[in-house]
Amino acid sequence: MKTLSIAEQLKSLSALEAEMPREIRGQAHVLPRMLSVLRRGQLGLKKPGRPRGTFLLLGPTGTGKTESTLVFTRRLFGDEALIRLDMSEYQTQGSLGVLIGSQPGECGYLGMERQRLTEGTLLLDEIEKAHPRVLDICLQLLDAARVTLANGKTLDFSPFYVALTSNLGSAEILGLQHSSAATLERHVLSRAQQALRPEMFARIDETLVFHPLNYEVQLEIAEKFLCAELAFLRDRGHALEAGEAVLPFLVRKGFHPKLGARPMRNAVEKLVGDAVAKNLLGGCDGSGTLAVVEEREELAVVLESTALHSSAI
Repeated sequence: MKTLSIAEQLKSLSALEAEMPREIRGQAHVLPRMLSVLRRGQLGLKKPGRPRGTFLLLGPTGTGKTESTLVFTRRLFGDEALIRLDMSEYQTQGSLGVLIGSQPGECGYLGMERQRLTEGTLLLDEIEKAHPRVLDICLQLLDAARVTLANGKTLDFSPFYVALTSNLGSAEILGLQHSSAATLERHVLSRAQQALRPEMFARIDETLVFHPLNYEVQLEIAEKFLCAELAFLRDRGHALEAGEAVLPFLVRKGFHPKLGARPMRNAVEKLVGDAVAKNLLGGCDGSGTLAVVEEREELAVVLESTALHSSAI
């Protein structure tokens, strides 16, 4: 992976600043702070011997924590430049050997993943579930951007961003949805500070609290995925527009109180894809207007767009 020039870095950062608000909805309060860290990291303004940038991303599931990390990694480094570790798989002391090797000569999963990349992002999901010995490794990464494997080799993670995610306090937030944003943030930060080591917070560049998604944002996310699906189908010769009841129906089917918008993409692809498939099997061409068939809780492709008060998407 070649090192980009300053001009190329500036171009990538400019594209990222335009892309993040399109991809991550309802979290405008955290994006400028995230982008600030990324600018400094990409332009070489970070102190030597530390990761390019470090984030602790807090808040409910399905609100954009992991997705924001995927977006900036893809834009800055490419689709493959992510090392993603689910910390729920590293809850025992024995799991440390899986991560960094347990016998002389072993490099562990972290070593194998680091070998394939020169730069990128290390994403540690649900950090609160990691065993204390595994957390020791995380603290080394955050502080000195280095970790020593069982084979004696020291890995350098200074060309990487390190992002930690946690759902701490999320369950209680469901009962505080009518509280102010400041109250929600204080609650989540308090829970995180109780559960995570103080030294971890001292080594994080930005601790960002993602908010629960209100109904208007849920509609925006449904529209984003619907637009992508309609564009995909248009490229395959199926010209579709959506009736006015489609977006609320997709929110009803694709948003979950505990999972947030995480199921939305699959719900859109399934419901729209099923509608087009049935239309094709019925001898039609898979083009027309998407309408909600309430009695069957599904979408259908129909021809009478004006009668259904459709609105183009």
